[in-house]
Amino acid sequence: MDLRVFLVEDMQRMRGLLGEMFDSLGGFSVVANASTEAEANLWLDEHPGGWDVAVIDLVLEQGAGMNVIRRCRADPAGGRIVVFSSYATPGVRQHCMELGADAVFDKTETGAFMQWFHDLEDRENSGP
Repeated sequence: MDLRVFLVEDMQRMRGLLGEMFDSLGGFSVVANASTEAEANLWLDEHPGGWDVAVIDLVLEQGAGMNVIRRCRADPAGGRIVVFSSYATPGVRQHCMELGADAVFDKTETGAFMQWFHDLEDRENSGP
């Protein structure tokens, strides 16, 4: 069964590229997209536990990804949280991890980002 990805990204082109990446990796299915903090929070409220991995950009059309991290972490049935942002400075990384992110990648770190998902799929498929 594919891992369900909730994608919070305001740039349509980037959403498309990430969707293609998940298709090429296999084992992942994008279940929803949000381009604003309000859309993300509404979807999370309406779909508790409806995601296995949330991919969150920090700078959105409206609102902030930091608040979406908090909202995701508040879902007791939620999954892993990965930040993928052009603003992943060391201080921002630390703050995201303190808020509950499992990993933080700058958008220039595409290889490491993809490897994280590949490793996640391997861990999920190996089971307990």
